[in-house]
Amino acid sequence: MSLKDQLMKAGLADAKKARKAEHEKRQQAKDPNAETAQQLAQKAQAEKAERDREMNRAQQEEKQRRELAAQIRQLIERHRIARSGGEVAYQFTDEKKVKKLYVTAAQQSQLVKGQVGIVRLGEGYELVPTVVAEKIRQRDIAAVVLLNTRAAEAAADPDDPYAAYQIPDDLMW
Repeated sequence: MSLKDQLMKAGLADAKKARKAEHEKRQQAKDPNAETAQQLAQKAQAEKAERDREMNRAQQEEKQRRELAAQIRQLIERHRIARSGGEVAYQFTDEKKVKKLYVTAAQQSQLVKGQVGIVRLGEGYELVPTVVAEKIRQRDIAAVVLLNTRAAEAAADPDDPYAAYQIPDDLMW
């Protein structure tokens, strides 16, 4: 007496379940590489979990990017230097384009000496102290448009034949 017959006699299985089990057994015998429904379900669940992890990671990155942008905006808005009354045009480059900002003579001198930097705020530009510009540069290097270094004066070549003919930084064309 087979196991099938014994289970049916004991009342633990009916003819329908027995036929179904035999059918699955024949299907596996025909194609040994065929995956069972349970294996397919596990595979689909694993793929869904991977997609969910990837989507969660992308959302976290977007959240961090927004937080960083908010920090930069807050730093600029708190520490920006007012440019009202600026009559001197200070020209600088931003992404291979020459831009112009009107500043006071004192602010122009500070820009040249590296005491003040120019940062991008939305579509416009603002002046901030060098310390703040460095903090912004640590968060996003592209937000700092111009920050002259004070070490440039000390790095002059001692053998330069034109050292006696210094070109002023505030030369206007």
